[in-house]
Amino acid sequence: MAKALLGHVGGPDPRMVSEMRRLQQRIRDLEAELIRLQAQNDALAAQTRDEARGRMQEREPALT
Repeated sequence: MAKALLGHVGGPDPRMVSEMRRLQQRIRDLEAELIRLQAQNDALAAQTRDEARGRMQEREPALT
């Protein structure tokens, strides 16, 4: 336990700080990718809805 306390008192480990920065950047990159994919998915869903509506309007009326 003394070694753990000594390491903690000695200040942050540069390798740990570097790894933390790398991971934070990776999180920002993944969040940006998620936003891009959600926007792309929304656009594709809207396009699919529009195409479905167009097909519904092209159908001939049913005989009564």
